[in-house]
Amino acid sequence: MDVSIEFGALLVLLGFVAGIINTLAGGGSNLTIPALIVLGMPAEVANATNRVGVFMQSVSGVAGFRHHKRLDSHDLLPILIPTLIGGAVGAGAAAWLPSSIIKPLLLGTMLLMAFIMLVKPQAVMPDEGELARKVKDTPTAWVGLAIAGFYGGFVQAGVGFVLIAALCGTLRYDLVRGNALKLVCTLAFTSVSLAIFIWQDLILWLPGLLLALGSMFGAWLAVKFAIKADPKLLKWFLFLMTLAGVIFAYSS
Repeated sequence: MDVSIEFGALLVLLGFVAGIINTLAGGGSNLTIPALIVLGMPAEVANATNRVGVFMQSVSGVAGFRHHKRLDSHDLLPILIPTLIGGAVGAGAAAWLPSSIIKPLLLGTMLLMAFIMLVKPQAVMPDEGELARKVKDTPTAWVGLAIAGFYGGFVQAGVGFVLIAALCGTLRYDLVRGNALKLVCTLAFTSVSLAIFIWQDLILWLPGLLLALGSMFGAWLAVKFAIKADPKLLKWFLFLMTLAGVIFAYSS
């Protein structure tokens, strides 16, 4: 696929913005997937190509959180197991099921997340100083992480919100450490998804790599902001991005 210099620069810019949004909250793919579709890609190809940027921003973000010692790794394997299983099933479903399913799934997820944050914010946000729980002591976390993995493998757009609900809501991590673990989970199931999409020959590499270039820098900058930002500001950012996801899913 031919990509003009102007559209290539736009993809880098959108990747940069998406890297910031995905690192601090979620929903950055709401910008990048439509841009790829405008470029002329079928929805399933845009969905697959977008994972290249998501993969690289996750690598950059995880490295940043780890450098600043905000990545908790003591319970990482139990968190990753259900996420990876869900991601593999979701990616397989995305490769075979019609793309018409994506919009209602995205809209339903965003509406549910926005409703919970409005009606019962403590369900997804732990109190200050609250201790994180282990997966083995929280059976509902397995269900939440598997659902998040499936959703991420299938759609990707908005998966950050689902992961935050599982990590901060169920396991009670604070938002900074929850975002760090969210990126590890995203990296894990995106690796699985990417392998499946490569096998299915659904990825167009030039647009994907241009997105990845911007996404890496966006994630790197977002980590620096997250470390220093007021937790209340991060919560408001998460809420606003959730509302934006609802509006996008409804209007697209």
